[in-house]
Amino acid sequence: MPAPDPNKSDPKKRITFHVDMDSFFASVEVRERPELKGLPVVVGSDPKGGVGRGVVSTCSYEAREYGVHSAMPISKAYKLCPEAVFLPVNMKLYVGVSAGVMEVLRGFAEKFQQVSVDEAYLVPGPEVRDFEEAALYALRIKDEVRKQAGITCSVGVGPNKLLAKIASGFQKPDGMTVVRPEDVRDFLFPMQVSKIPGIGEKTTEALKGMGISTVEELSNCNVQLLKEKFGKLGLRMKQMANGLDFGEVREKESVKSISRHGTFEEDTGDPVKIFGSLDSLAEAVHGSLLSNNFLYRTVTLTVRFEDFSTYTRSKTVPIWTSDIFVIKRLIRQLLSEFLGSRKFRLVGVGVSKLRERDERQTMITDFL
Repeated sequence: MPAPDPNKSDPKKRITFHVDMDSFFASVEVRERPELKGLPVVVGSDPKGGVGRGVVSTCSYEAREYGVHSAMPISKAYKLCPEAVFLPVNMKLYVGVSAGVMEVLRGFAEKFQQVSVDEAYLVPGPEVRDFEEAALYALRIKDEVRKQAGITCSVGVGPNKLLAKIASGFQKPDGMTVVRPEDVRDFLFPMQVSKIPGIGEKTTEALKGMGISTVEELSNCNVQLLKEKFGKLGLRMKQMANGLDFGEVREKESVKSISRHGTFEEDTGDPVKIFGSLDSLAEAVHGSLLSNNFLYRTVTLTVRFEDFSTYTRSKTVPIWTSDIFVIKRLIRQLLSEFLGSRKFRLVGVGVSKLRERDERQTMITDFL
């Protein structure tokens, strides 16, 4: 049976925007320090002359020209581009800028869904009647973000979330791409399968083993073969290769938890360093909670020891709260199980069981 034709969807109802900040952390740093403009900037941990631990959080496009990219070991980034400006992560700053950007985007949306600190989907109101008007609307969004936040973003417009997301990355940085329903296959089919969200390195290699490298080849593959090889993901990949996505833009739907992790420069058992790192991570988590207007009930501690063994411990409180002191208090309680045993390589703080704050509600936080 042939795949449904995305051209038959109602374009007026399906116009979707995906807005993605360009190299967000690095762009904010350059905004704060204009003398860094045009230089390779790497945001992450201290490279320590090429022997530092940790990873790259993000980097400027100038640094990417040297092969540096997010999640790369900071030591490798230093070796690729020792002349780069290496800066520590300033999550409090980024969360504040993100909150301002998201407020701008909400002003353009009838439906809005923030999916991370630097990207969001939105559906415009009835004033955007077709994709020609959507293109002008996207330019307005870009201009307003630049004026209000002092950074650039890339905007993708399509008949669904999948196509909007792929489109936003098509002409980065500071790009804008509109994919009309009648152009879906012409847009998607020449791409490598790795351009489809959710198809990572291992899946890409498995598809290559089946003789599938492009989206067009994936779209033409027998769905039963894909299901036998990949299970439910096989059907989903077939749908995406044909430009189909039935997900709706829904406020907060994708946010299940908020967490931050930090790797120590050297494995340590020093309680002062461990508690200091956890306090910083808790503050970053709390900042994200506030920017998203969330309350939480469950706090989770993650620890990784020098032998890379990893453990998590959680505690759930009886009521929803946004209190940072509750996070810090519970994290210290959970950590007591592990102190004095081995040296720590990484610690992490997370919150879950989230819900949006009701501004009329009075919160009680002195239950511990």
